[in-house]
Amino acid sequence: MSSLFEPVQAGALQLANRIVMAPLTRNRAPQGIVRDITVTYYVQRASAGLLISEGAAISPQGVGYADVPGLYESPQLDGWRRVTDAVHRAGGKIVCQLWHVGRVSHTDLQPGCAAPVAPSAITAQTRTVLIKDGAPVFAPTSVPRALTAAELPGIVHDFAAAARNAVHAAGFDGVEIHGANGYLLDQFLKTGANQRTDDYGGAIPNRARLLLEVARAVVDAVGPGRCGVRLSPVTPANDIVDANPQPLFDFVARQLAQLDLAYLHTVEGSTGGPRALPERPFDYEAMRKAYREAGGKGAWMLNNGYDRALAEAALAQGADLISFGRPFISNPDLVRRLRENAPLNPGDSKTFYGGGEKGYTDYPALP
Repeated sequence: MSSLFEPVQAGALQLANRIVMAPLTRNRAPQGIVRDITVTYYVQRASAGLLISEGAAISPQGVGYADVPGLYESPQLDGWRRVTDAVHRAGGKIVCQLWHVGRVSHTDLQPGCAAPVAPSAITAQTRTVLIKDGAPVFAPTSVPRALTAAELPGIVHDFAAAARNAVHAAGFDGVEIHGANGYLLDQFLKTGANQRTDDYGGAIPNRARLLLEVARAVVDAVGPGRCGVRLSPVTPANDIVDANPQPLFDFVARQLAQLDLAYLHTVEGSTGGPRALPERPFDYEAMRKAYREAGGKGAWMLNNGYDRALAEAALAQGADLISFGRPFISNPDLVRRLRENAPLNPGDSKTFYGGGEKGYTDYPALP
């Protein structure tokens, strides 16, 4: 049986163990530029087999929360280069999550205070984070406008350009396409947000078209085995839902199998919430089989609510990697704690978003 602590190959990435730090938004990058404390934050956690960075906006239009990092201006890339160099010196591997939030944004965060964009002009009944008087505050998302078909090649271009920036300028080992949690690519996938009648709406192949175009372009940009994709078939996060997710995601898995991915990263259940949603049943094993039977060779990564016992059971059932989210916030040495079955530090939710070192780089490691 595979162990959490043994090495594994994920595409072109040789990883020291099967424990992955999931992407975690922390809102500590004013003007989209990560600071010295972010270098410390990632280095503290570099014992993970793989670090997946917090989501980084691929363009100014892709920003949906205050003080999140970007990948489209030189100072942003210079800041990330300091992170990746330090992680590599510490012996770690790190990929960058490519993020376009779509409708999960606010006019205050958009260029020229424009409306956020979406597949259809349907407002997400959720909130985003703004910074007021130096403190994070939650605000309802703004009414979006529907993207025209003529704009979609530009979205694909922005993803590919950000991927090249991440690997060739900022020094990441690879990238992860954020196709989950109700953000732009997930909005195109799911019927609750996509009511288009053109080639990007309606039938499953049409709704999956933008994600697949982005994935092909990103793989071309960074090379084989250096791109992962994150999906969340049934999460209700950010007011997202699909009428029939099983055939949708089985189709997506089969199509992604044709690309040379490093991994496929699946959120089980509700992101950051229950792993089982009786009202939204989904067969994750069927999705994995669809991917493998179609020739997919990327590592199979699972996420949401894992502890050591549950992670090892998942590895025994065919998973290759397990990603941990909030436990990594408060436990920079999570790999050691899992190995030694040591107790975990509790997290302080009041410092998850925004701020400085408190609740970011000051969690204690084991002596």
